[in-house]
Amino acid sequence: MERPLRLVAANPLDRLARTLEALLVVASQPLSVAELAEATGDDAERVETALGLLSERFHEGRSGIVLEKVAGGWAFRASRDAAEACGRLFERPVERGLSAAALETLAVIAYLGPCSRPEIARLRGVAADSVVAGLVERGLIAEAGRDQLVCAVRYRVTPLFERVFGLENLSELPRLDDLGGEAEEIRDRLESLAEARPA
Repeated sequence: MERPLRLVAANPLDRLARTLEALLVVASQPLSVAELAEATGDDAERVETALGLLSERFHEGRSGIVLEKVAGGWAFRASRDAAEACGRLFERPVERGLSAAALETLAVIAYLGPCSRPEIARLRGVAADSVVAGLVERGLIAEAGRDQLVCAVRYRVTPLFERVFGLENLSELPRLDDLGGEAEEIRDRLESLAEARPA
């Protein structure tokens, strides 16, 4: 004789974790604990506990998607094993490789930002117009006001930059001392540019 199905009441924390999972799947950007608590109508401490459960379930090597704390919030991303296949499915401009010029420009803006095109050009020794335009198009940098002295737009990195590079915030950027060979020259150039900028 077949046994009847039993309806088991779900653990409230498991139920919260499933709700958080759904919110993070449909979100277009990382969500903070405060945003998740507001959306679920639950308190921040329980949300953090439930995020811990999700982190155990969705981590590198265990799942095709990975839950990570990035860009000031929580978000899902494809695992390293699945990233190439995902890249073929979605031809997203931000996921194309960045040129050396784009990476240098991003480094200047990330470490010194917000800064203007003339400042970037002075540091790199070449014009930065097309590189900056490409980074804006990809969503990795955005306008951050104007430099009144030279009447130029200043740029900062975006939360998408933090997400793409796996940073919770800019304080997680590598220290220049840890970069090896050219670090001293880079640091000297950045410092001289920073000193030349108006306060």
